[in-house]
Amino acid sequence: MYKKWYVFNGDKPIQAVVKNYTKDDFQALIDVQKESFPPPFPPELWWNEEQLKEHVKRFPQGALCVEIEGEIAGSITGLMIDFDPSQPEHTWSEITDDGYIRNHNPAGNAIYIVDICVKPTYRKLGLGKWLMQSMYEVVVNERLERLLGGARMPFYHKYENDISAQEYLNHIMEGGIWDPVVTFLLHCGRTPVQVLPNYIEDEESCNYAALMEWKNPFLNREA
Repeated sequence: MYKKWYVFNGDKPIQAVVKNYTKDDFQALIDVQKESFPPPFPPELWWNEEQLKEHVKRFPQGALCVEIEGEIAGSITGLMIDFDPSQPEHTWSEITDDGYIRNHNPAGNAIYIVDICVKPTYRKLGLGKWLMQSMYEVVVNERLERLLGGARMPFYHKYENDISAQEYLNHIMEGGIWDPVVTFLLHCGRTPVQVLPNYIEDEESCNYAALMEWKNPFLNREA
């Protein structure tokens, strides 16, 4: 993939580029991770070079980054899985092979988002939404059924003693609570499927995540 368009910083248009990342981008991608996920996010969950090598080897179509004026400002990574809606339970570690994606299934029916991140200084440009849209385009191009991913719920720790994780998600959907990750993904067109317990070691989310999907709207038409 390689596409150019304009994003806006106030009224000023700035050219952005989404492309498949390569070995030359590895250090910049690791730097993006460090800035995007500061403590208490576990540092061992930042990308390392071996993981990135596997991404570009196993599924280069799902290894995307966005550049602003030649600087990598964010990335999104996915792998193909064979998803069974009747058995949705999983952990991040299981479904992503701890981020190495060596379990990538070229015959799968869905893309699973391993990670999406944008440097804080670039977030006002809406790059996260554009990265997600680009991965939807990969889903359509590969003729897959859907895109899936576990969404952190980083504000849940504020409510843990009062409501369950499912109730927290319900409140988000009713408009009573704003969550920086779940609400962002709703704006991107993702839909909640269910709450996943023990999804990832994440103090802010109390280890919960919301499984959220986007279904390919073109499959029925093509059929």
